[in-house]
Amino acid sequence: MYAPQEDTELLVGALSEEPVPPGADVLDVGTGSGALAVAAARRGARVTAVDVSRRAVCAARLNALRAGVPVRVRRGNLFAPVRGRSFDLILANPPYVPAPHGLPRGAARAWDAGGDGRLVLDRICREAPALLRPGGALLLVQSALSDPELTLGHLRAAGMKAAVTRRRRIAFGPVLRDREHWLRERGLLPPTENREELVVVRAELPV
Repeated sequence: MYAPQEDTELLVGALSEEPVPPGADVLDVGTGSGALAVAAARRGARVTAVDVSRRAVCAARLNALRAGVPVRVRRGNLFAPVRGRSFDLILANPPYVPAPHGLPRGAARAWDAGGDGRLVLDRICREAPALLRPGGALLLVQSALSDPELTLGHLRAAGMKAAVTRRRRIAFGPVLRDREHWLRERGLLPPTENREELVVVRAELPV
């Protein structure tokens, strides 16, 4: 399970600026600890949170209970548990770190996302627009290492208005420090860059 870090904080900040009327239907996909789901529920939204990890599902339920807010938590792979439903807002903090090995295993599933970091991002770009109501929005956080411009291109191709709305540069954590040499060899990290940039992408489905 992925503990809340700078990317979660960045996305919570974006959520705080989002118009979320009481009773709005919000989906937090890949909820992890449930931090985003709880933040949305505190705004009066009707929140559904999804995660493939049993530990994350348990943690999200417990954290919602501790916060005293109602959150419906479901276990499943991305959007599978909510097929047939629609939402006013989708929140996503998916795995986005490029990895030098194959499919992620164990705890690394919370951050590793294939050789280009887009294993889950591309699925979200393909599948999220169909779950949004007209005027609904997707808020997604990712690393600049996993090509935000490609995310924007996919979402715009799906008919959404998409832009990067927040950026933050942070020091490398243990995962990036461990694979810094590999990232530079792949050309994903410039030779003189020693910080990671996180971005929030906001995409809106026109009315």
